[in-house]
Amino acid sequence: MALHVVVGAGATGTATALQLAEAGEQVRLITRRGSGPDHPGIETYAADATDADRLTTLTRGAAVLFNCAMPAYDRWPADWPPLAAALLAAAERTGADYVMLGNAYGYGPVDGPVTEDLPLATTTIKGRVRVRMWTDALAAHDAGRVRVTEVRASDFLGAGAASLYTLTVVPQLLAGVSPIAYPADLDAPHSWTYAADAARTLIAASRSDEAWGHAWHVPSTSDASARELTERLSKVAARDEALLHSMSVDELAELAAHDSILAEVPEMSYLFRRPFVLSTARTERVLGVTPTDLDAVLAETLS
Repeated sequence: MALHVVVGAGATGTATALQLAEAGEQVRLITRRGSGPDHPGIETYAADATDADRLTTLTRGAAVLFNCAMPAYDRWPADWPPLAAALLAAAERTGADYVMLGNAYGYGPVDGPVTEDLPLATTTIKGRVRVRMWTDALAAHDAGRVRVTEVRASDFLGAGAASLYTLTVVPQLLAGVSPIAYPADLDAPHSWTYAADAARTLIAASRSDEAWGHAWHVPSTSDASARELTERLSKVAARDEALLHSMSVDELAELAAHDSILAEVPEMSYLFRRPFVLSTARTERVLGVTPTDLDAVLAETLS
């Protein structure tokens, strides 16, 4: 039984902690408020993860440090750099392997399936934040100071998962709203990530010698368009089919002017207004992770 430290108790951090604990591992879950699931194999600690010294103390003796943290979406440029630096420093100081939960922002707009070997050609502020986190960690790996890997997800589904879709479409569907406005090309294929599958990929990467120094994509539970996904969600919810309305750029801008979180969405609109599909074949082949059935994921999302 080895010690594993998980920073962040969002949907993926919580799933990672639970999966490790249920496999018999010792888990130390760190959040700002000390929150986390009630499980005999999970110790919860309240700590500021930007404090590298405190984080080092809590990570000492751990086999793996999992970065599942997530600052507020409208504060990434300010909050991610010190947090990422502290996490990397704690891994280097303690000798723990470092596994990062990332996303696909770093690639920028891509024509065709998105593979892990594509250049990081981001066009956005938030994309540059994610690229810097990975390149800093990879530089430490290449210098032999720590072993690192990154697991990249797309838009999340699942219990407690936060994504543009789960925060806008899902609650309105449950409230019986139709049509529902969603800022996307409603018929463009799009990869969807189940939070528990992201956790399984993080853990699989931490246990594979082939994972270190590389990025991996979480196997997608679906590549359905927003319209197809909502049709399926309506059936799983046993509701009348909810119709989607494609929110225009101008409509989104008007809403964003009054909401600091929505104000961060327009620069990422290319993800939703054109096809965006992650290639996950390498993860499935090398790490042995396969996606969970979509209907089961949607049922959990609704719960």
